[in-house]
Amino acid sequence: MTEHKPADIRRWRQYLADERAEARVYRELAQNRSGEERAILLALAEAEGRHEAHWLQLLGEHAGRPRPASLRSQLLGFLARHFGSVFVLALAQRAESRSPYANDPSATPAMVADEQIHEEVVRGLATRGRNRLAGSFRAAVFGANDGLVSNLSLVMGMAASGVGSSVVLLSGVAGLLAGALSMGAGEFISVRSQRELLAATRPTQITLAAAPSLDIEHNELVLVYLARGMSREAAEHRVAERMGLLDCDCDPSLSLQPELPEAEDQHEAVGTAWGAAASSFCFFASGAIIPIIPFVLGMTGVAALVVSAGLVGIALLLTGGVVGLLSGTSPVTRGLRQLAIGLGAAAVTYLLGLVFGAVVG
Repeated sequence: MTEHKPADIRRWRQYLADERAEARVYRELAQNRSGEERAILLALAEAEGRHEAHWLQLLGEHAGRPRPASLRSQLLGFLARHFGSVFVLALAQRAESRSPYANDPSATPAMVADEQIHEEVVRGLATRGRNRLAGSFRAAVFGANDGLVSNLSLVMGMAASGVGSSVVLLSGVAGLLAGALSMGAGEFISVRSQRELLAATRPTQITLAAAPSLDIEHNELVLVYLARGMSREAAEHRVAERMGLLDCDCDPSLSLQPELPEAEDQHEAVGTAWGAAASSFCFFASGAIIPIIPFVLGMTGVAALVVSAGLVGIALLLTGGVVGLLSGTSPVTRGLRQLAIGLGAAAVTYLLGLVFGAVVG
C-alpha cells in the first residue's frame, strides 16, 4: 500500500468534506426549484458525488470520520437551507471559481474541467435570479445609498458650520423628506414615461380592420410590416394573410394591442408608476434616517457625528457587500468601495461646512 504524506491526507480529507457539503447545497437548492433548474442542480450534486468518490478512493483507510466542511461551504449550506435564493447561487458561483484543483496534481484533469464548467453552469442559474430582481434591486440599492450618503453629507455639513444640534436634526429630517419625495416623484415620472413609450411602440390591430378595404393594386400594408423590421418576403406573406388570400396564422406579438389579455402587460417588468414611487420613497427614507438616529436619541456634538458616520459606514458596507455577492465578486471589495465613496462625500461636505461656517461667522 502506498504511504501518503500527512499533509496530503489532511488536504484530501478537506476536499472530501467540501465536496460532500457542496453536493448537499445543490440538493437543498433543488428542493426549492422545479423543472429544468431542479434537474441542473441535481446534476451538479451528482458531479460533486463523483469528486467525492475520487477522494475516498485516494484516502482509502485514511478517510476516517467525516471532517467539518470549510466555513465557506458551511455558510453556503446554511443559506441554502434557510433561504435558497439567488444569493446562494452567487456565492456558489464564487466558490466554484476558487477551486484549488487546477493546482493540485492529485485532482484529475476531468475534475479540473468539471469545476470550470460548474462555475459557468452556476453563473447561468444565478443570472436568471439576477434578471428577476434586477429592477427592484437597483431601486433598493440606489435609493438606500442615496439616502445614506446625501443625508450624512447634509448632517455633517450643517454640524461643521457651527449650528446647534436641534438645527442639524431638523435639517436631517427635512433632507429625508425632501429627498424621499424627490426620489418617489422622479421614479413615478420615469416609470410612467417608460410605460407610455412602450405603449406608443406596441403595434395596433388596425391592419386587421383596414385590410379588406385596401386597394390590392396599391397595397401599402406591406410597408407596415417592413417598418416593423420584417423581411420583404415575410411582410408580403403577412399581407396575403391580412388580405384573406391565405389562411391567417396571425401572431399576436406582431400586433400592437394583442387580443390576448395577458400579452397586454408584456412589459410589466417595468412595474407600476405608483409602486415604483412608493418603493423609492421607502428605500431612500430607510437610508436617510440612519444618519439622524444619534440626534433623534439626544446625542450632540462630535459624539453624535462619530456615531452617525459609524452607523452609515456599517450600512454602506452591508449594501456594498450585497452588491458584491449578487455580482459574483468580492463582497469585501465592493463594501469597502461603497464605504470610501460615501464617507468621502461626507468628508468633503464637512470641510465645505467648516469653510462656510468660518466665512459666514
